[in-house]
Amino acid sequence: MLAVLRNTVYARLFGAQVIALLGTGLLTIALGLLAFDLAGGDAGIVMGTAMTIKMLAYVGIAPLISALLAHVPRKRLLVSADVVRAAVALCLPFVTEAWQIYALIFLLQSASATFTPAFQALIPSILPEEREYTRALSLSRLAYDLESLVSPMLAAVLLTVLSYHNLFAGTVVGFVGSAVLVAVTRLPVTEPPTSVGFLDRLTGGVRTFWARRELRGLMALNLVVATTTAMVIVNTVVLVKADLERSQADVALMLAANGAGSMVVALGIPWLLDRFCDRRVMFCGAAVLPVALLAGAAVMRWGSGQGQWFALIGIWFLIGAATSTILTPSARLLQRNSDEQTRPGVFAAQFSLSHACFLLTYPLAGTLGAVFGLPATATVLVGIGLLGAVLAFATWRTPPGAEPGWPAATRPAARKGR
Repeated sequence: MLAVLRNTVYARLFGAQVIALLGTGLLTIALGLLAFDLAGGDAGIVMGTAMTIKMLAYVGIAPLISALLAHVPRKRLLVSADVVRAAVALCLPFVTEAWQIYALIFLLQSASATFTPAFQALIPSILPEEREYTRALSLSRLAYDLESLVSPMLAAVLLTVLSYHNLFAGTVVGFVGSAVLVAVTRLPVTEPPTSVGFLDRLTGGVRTFWARRELRGLMALNLVVATTTAMVIVNTVVLVKADLERSQADVALMLAANGAGSMVVALGIPWLLDRFCDRRVMFCGAAVLPVALLAGAAVMRWGSGQGQWFALIGIWFLIGAATSTILTPSARLLQRNSDEQTRPGVFAAQFSLSHACFLLTYPLAGTLGAVFGLPATATVLVGIGLLGAVLAFATWRTPPGAEPGWPAATRPAARKGR
């Protein structure tokens, strides 16, 4: 897998991604502490609002920026987005009101909604060979999972000797470092899009999703992922601290189990995709996620003692692993269903549409959990996840030998049994 880093251009961009991710992780922790300073017991409301603003920026800004700045060179766009993110992070330690957090978070996440799809759309041009691109996707997934483990540990160490305000400085360093690495990298020259109207560029990615069966199926799988991810992100702390009455360290352990499951699969994805088509790998994850969450609901309701705790740790691990079987190969579908002209719009559409699913499931997970309890919430999310899985299966159902995910040259009858 690491052999892909021999490509100098990709290695530098991967380094930029890792540094920016560490900066983002420090930002999340510092932001929570800042919200507590400003709002005390209402810090959860401040953070919940900030997360909603983040999702709204992701859903609305990504396609808009992709259409507005379609003719801007990719390097200039990426560096500018990093500079904006660094400038916003530099301002955050000086805020004194919650509304200032909301305004700055909107600016920062709008810049992230500019950077991330453009960055992702660039990688297929650097690694056009599918085998190498798959390994790059695995590395990217590992980077996200490692960030969720490393950033809290790094923040904990820094907070023993520094004020949390200094974590924002680490965020600034991360974004500036990312900008520098992108600036010194010679990116491939891509042809600007053909001269079409702004409205066509704005809706082009979504129209491609609707027109391509493979991408319609991916949209349904995004909904499956959003249901279980919302349960993990929103309710793990409530489950561990309130329902199980365990320590803060156990909250971190449970989240780490979820990240570890994702990392294990990310390491094995190149091997899996060399042997099975994307559809089968992703369907496996889509089948496992609702079943795992339903099992989690049963354990929450009827389990007890250490057995309940270890069962939930195992279920969170399984959820992380199944999530990775969907998320890691998804970019291959975007690559296959786009070209140099349409790829930025398609990646921006995936970024926007997938986060629209989170905009639905995050509030549901939080509100239903507070009103009806976590087992009932998990059961409702299972129903939504099953709906997404059925829609994906119905969309991708094809005659034997015409499976999406296989290049034409690699669809021999001998593979049908796999």
